[in-house]
Amino acid sequence: MPLINMADLRALLPRHARLLGLDPGAKVIGLALSDVTLLLASPYGSLKRGKLAANAAEIRAIAEKQGVGGLVVGLPLSMDGTRGPAAQAAGDWALALSEAAGLPCAMWDERLSSAAVNRMLIEEADMTRKRRAAAVDSAAAAYMLQAALDATAPRAT
Repeated sequence: MPLINMADLRALLPRHARLLGLDPGAKVIGLALSDVTLLLASPYGSLKRGKLAANAAEIRAIAEKQGVGGLVVGLPLSMDGTRGPAAQAAGDWALALSEAAGLPCAMWDERLSSAAVNRMLIEEADMTRKRRAAAVDSAAAAYMLQAALDATAPRAT
């Protein structure tokens, strides 16, 4: 199943299907879940990054349990907006995950999502470094998914 753009992903979702946002890191995959109206993204948790088949099975189980109809994977573009090696690797992983999990997938720019979340957790939540480390992955996934939802929301006429 090829990667599709976010607007097309929204359009093909069944009514009341949710989106699962993924922020893939080297060791941990942050997870976020949209509501059924596709207005709000919330942190959902994280998975230890492992073999693709195992991660796909975990994601498929979450999707079945939560009524997820599609995936939104963070795209780590370079600061100038170009696709470097990290973006290429993320795209390859997203494509393989989409196939293995049997879910359509779009990618969304995740630049500065972890930095923004860390800053918020320090300034607003006054979290220690250890507690921030546990929360930042899913919060960054929610930040990225919320940006995708906001950018592709239907506009009132």
